[in-house]
Amino acid sequence: MRSRPLLALIALACTLLGPLAAAAAPFTAGERQLATTSPTAAVRNHGDPTLALIVWYPATAAEQAVDIGPPNGPPLFIAGAVARNAAFADSDRHPLVLISHGFGGSARQMTWLGAALARHGYIAVAVNHPGSNGVTGLTDEGVSAPWERAADLRAALDFVLASPDLAPHVDTARIGVAGFSLGGFTSLLEAGARPDFARFLAFCDGPHRDAICNPQLEYPLDFHRQAAVLAQPDMAPLAADETADFRDPRIKAAFLIAPAVIEGLDPASLRRIAIPVSIVLGSGDPIAPPATNGELAARLIPGARLRVLPGVGHYDFLSECGPASFKNVASYCVDGAGTHRAQTHAAAEAAAVAFFDRALQ
Repeated sequence: MRSRPLLALIALACTLLGPLAAAAAPFTAGERQLATTSPTAAVRNHGDPTLALIVWYPATAAEQAVDIGPPNGPPLFIAGAVARNAAFADSDRHPLVLISHGFGGSARQMTWLGAALARHGYIAVAVNHPGSNGVTGLTDEGVSAPWERAADLRAALDFVLASPDLAPHVDTARIGVAGFSLGGFTSLLEAGARPDFARFLAFCDGPHRDAICNPQLEYPLDFHRQAAVLAQPDMAPLAADETADFRDPRIKAAFLIAPAVIEGLDPASLRRIAIPVSIVLGSGDPIAPPATNGELAARLIPGARLRVLPGVGHYDFLSECGPASFKNVASYCVDGAGTHRAQTHAAAEAAAVAFFDRALQ
């Protein structure tokens, strides 16, 4: 799979999707790895203010496979294929999509989506959310203030729009956001939703609690400890943001993939979202059950579109598993009943491209 050529991947997607398949991509996916800072990154990540970014963009150079895992040894995940540090395909201005990874994930984990968008003419920008990613690690501070992830996306967008190398390629009137799992929560903050973790705690202590309330594979999540963490002196700026308005008026559309922690958002703020929102999730998701997450968001957000992929689970939206994953983190490699991860990715990619093509005209 690591050496599967791009054309074979496109052919597989077309076979699996049939009439829903997107037109053949006109570009290859260029990639650059960059870094900036986020206002609260140091508090969440052991004093390190770095905000690592991956930028994907339209290119014409040949792509090569990229993996996730230690530099020596079998990969944990097969992230996809990109043309690293390639030149832009043209001098045109392209729409841009910010991408937010899931809890304990990474920007690299979202290569499958970012590269697909780039091949269809988009610039995609993903970050490693400090204190909430699998590269530099998860921390109590990062886990306890998930709303700060929205500030990370704003910092990433500010950085790109100030970059002399990147800004000339961005159409600033056509900017969207996409996110997987907790990244869907983050995307909704960018769209105008407001966090409400008092509500989330009440939900988790009630009879209708879901699996998001439980300790997660990535970290022993326990929001009952949140108040104590936020009470630490260094956490005062983050605690002050707990019910803040993170809406970024530059964001014109939001695409959510298996969104999670929707019960941690103020319902009234969801009803006020005024940009197009599209949601893709799996009917067999045990981690972010649709009824209390994606389906709930779709009911509350005016005009939101919902697509349910039959049998698909939560981790189906992660990268393809490599040999080391099956040995060390096999739980991330179990696809939904009757589904295949390549099929799930292809469906989500086609839905994302079609949605942003409409919403960011």
